[in-house]
Amino acid sequence: MPRVKGGPTTRRRHKKVLRITKGQKGTKSKLFRRANEAMMKSLWYAYRDRRQRRRDLRRLWITRINAASRQHGVSYSRFIYGLKQANVELDRKTLSDIAVRDAEGFARLVEVATHAG
Repeated sequence: MPRVKGGPTTRRRHKKVLRITKGQKGTKSKLFRRANEAMMKSLWYAYRDRRQRRRDLRRLWITRINAASRQHGVSYSRFIYGLKQANVELDRKTLSDIAVRDAEGFARLVEVATHAG
């Protein structure tokens, strides 16, 4: 079996990695090995933080809903429980948006939740 040289393939792979790490500092954007390490780490951070962002946003929505519902004299858990009992199927993102942008609408939701729960 003849020997196969992989020059063009290797160069393409190296260039791809160096293109991805273009904005990195120092040797992380110049030397392939360091750039590859930086790329692998940054891709892992991106993967991890996409999930982390979802958790953070959910926490933010819950905090906003809690603050708005407490202004109407109801705790967050009682409010959510009341909405579930009243068969109001709004997710936390939507509830948070209503709490921030539409005070009267949120007040009506609290009313519905307190009467149902």
